[in-house]
Amino acid sequence: MTHFLADPPDSPAAQHLYQHDLDEDGYVMNVSRLWAYGPEAHERLFDLITHVWESNGMTFRQRGILVGATASSLGDSVCSLVWGSRLAGEADPDTAAAVLTGRDDGLSAKERAMAAWARKVVRDPNGTAQRDVQSLREAGWSDGEIFAITVFCALRIAFSTVNDALGARPDAEILDRAPQAVLDAVDFGRPIEDRVRAG
Repeated sequence: MTHFLADPPDSPAAQHLYQHDLDEDGYVMNVSRLWAYGPEAHERLFDLITHVWESNGMTFRQRGILVGATASSLGDSVCSLVWGSRLAGEADPDTAAAVLTGRDDGLSAKERAMAAWARKVVRDPNGTAQRDVQSLREAGWSDGEIFAITVFCALRIAFSTVNDALGARPDAEILDRAPQAVLDAVDFGRPIEDRVRAG
């Protein structure tokens, strides 16, 4: 099974979601099969996520670091593998693996501060302090950017939480796409689905 729910009802909105995956990745992702229960909610969530990163000039590399740090801290194997692979393509596999394991080798001081903040947002948002925000400022982040980073992480947590709670597994296709360093780094969360997809 790709997740805990039965196959969702077909709809034009679900087909649009599937087509986006086919256009972008060449296959329909398991998380999309799950979000086909609420394709409009998926669209609105990602419209907001996109608005946050676009309006704040967030680079693809920064997004990869943020998603990698957030998803791995949450124990979400799906987004860790997908975005770890994307970050590996933007940077290199060792840097991506370092973000997923919390070492952050290969990151600038500014990127390290961002990744550390993302992990704090996931693990204990009530445990953050003024000094944590000050560390971000000292690394070069403005207050507006700190707000945007935090909103971005929170929205990604919401997406991952739905996927994880309802049993979405990483797609088998990731085995052919993810560098070995990324595969080795993701030793948490739900296992990659079997090569032959049931149904």
